[in-house]
Amino acid sequence: MKKKLIIFTRYPEAGRVKTRLIPALGPLGAAGLQQRMTEDTLRIAEEAAAENRLDLEIRYVGGDPGRMADWLGTHRSYCGQGSGDLGEKMTRAFADAFQNHYHQVMLIGADCPALTPRTLADGFAVLLEHELVLGPASDGGYYLIGLTRPCPELFRRQPWGGNVLLSATIVAARKLGLKLYLLEELADVDRPEDLENFGDHPDPE
Repeated sequence: MKKKLIIFTRYPEAGRVKTRLIPALGPLGAAGLQQRMTEDTLRIAEEAAAENRLDLEIRYVGGDPGRMADWLGTHRSYCGQGSGDLGEKMTRAFADAFQNHYHQVMLIGADCPALTPRTLADGFAVLLEHELVLGPASDGGYYLIGLTRPCPELFRRQPWGGNVLLSATIVAARKLGLKLYLLEELADVDRPEDLENFGDHPDPE
């Protein structure tokens, strides 16, 4: 069974990433946090990939293939997220994976410091008996989504960035008749008040 894990992230350019954290950390501090969180997420993902025979892909915004390779290594698979809102980008990522004959596809961001290899393994295990798995985030969104088939309707007209994204996605999944499983709730880091979730977070510049 072919399984793919996709990481959505941004090239850590000061002033263009983690903008909601700039008031607390400054542009350089926010970019540094983005860099560290991406690198931490990648280490977790690679451990899960090695233990569970997953193919790993990094889909990015900002930068270019050369800068991404200079940052995270030339041996990894990179792809730009493309145009459109987050829903369109996620739809595209899932569609590309399923067109390449993957049976299980999971997508995560790079802003959940509590994520572990076990969480990822559990998510793929759930997909053996469910069509959709979600990892609820404490801010009302989700840190993980996995599917066993393309489902573009799941990403249309959703309240991206809002505190009702998870509940809206669950409603959409039920309307589509998808068999859904929810993993444990975890905290992510998007706003200044979330920094305590990161532990050893950077000092303001």
